[in-house]
Amino acid sequence: MKKGILVSAVVLLAAASMVQAQESELHGTAGVEFGSKYIWRGFAVYGADTAIHPFVDLDLFGSGFHIEAIGHRANAGGNELSERWDYALYYAGAVNPEQCSEMRYMAGYRYFNYPELSSHRAFKNPGDIGSVDLQELFAGFSFPRLLGVPGLVPTYVLLKTWPGNSGTIVGSANPGGGSFAGWAHVFMLDYALSDDICPVIPGQTLNLHAETVFNDSVDPRPGGGYTDSDWTHVLFGVSTDFALGAALTLTPGINYQVTFEDNGDKGVSPDHDILWASVKLTYKF
Repeated sequence: MKKGILVSAVVLLAAASMVQAQESELHGTAGVEFGSKYIWRGFAVYGADTAIHPFVDLDLFGSGFHIEAIGHRANAGGNELSERWDYALYYAGAVNPEQCSEMRYMAGYRYFNYPELSSHRAFKNPGDIGSVDLQELFAGFSFPRLLGVPGLVPTYVLLKTWPGNSGTIVGSANPGGGSFAGWAHVFMLDYALSDDICPVIPGQTLNLHAETVFNDSVDPRPGGGYTDSDWTHVLFGVSTDFALGAALTLTPGINYQVTFEDNGDKGVSPDHDILWASVKLTYKF
């Protein structure tokens, strides 16, 4: 029941926003993404199962504030309790635009809700795990002109995370000793490789992405025991955008992750390396 209410609310919000955008300065994006796997913070959330991710991001009348909702659901059965919706309120802006010192930033709050589980009940036993809701504060900083190479953009993201409720399996009651409480540091490098530089696909720009994460004892898995403060993985990805007209964009991509820590995926990827593909359809309004 809760899942249906949440999905309906997101759909209605997106529909209302598209209508209102025709009469005001409210703009944003909405769409859906399909992934051959769902990898979150270095972990394969649904193992080898494919997943679908509907999303909507609203730019609130050009104020810089945004409201965002993203869903995560495995396409195979047996993962219903791991379905998750992420809700965020954040502010995005820029300092010194068009200058060498230009910095683009965003900062906000995000809540991770598992609608099939309680949002309040404490952990009792493995048969009644209670709430696994999570939350975080985040801040990201990108420098599009810092390196002096057009299209080459370094980014740093700082995360402060904690469980949605105390005494839960993602908090102090975790039997494996792990917790979602802590800090994480994400370092990213993006490069827009245009066909003027490398004509791999005529008329297309290849978006190259690399990132690594230093995880300071944060474990996003209910019941997990990941407690080391260390570098967790390196991720490489490539994607490209195809304009379909009518404000629609199709973005296929492929990603490869080299995992440094045992994240519980040995049954899926014995060498801890994970390869997956995705395709995203985005509508801009």
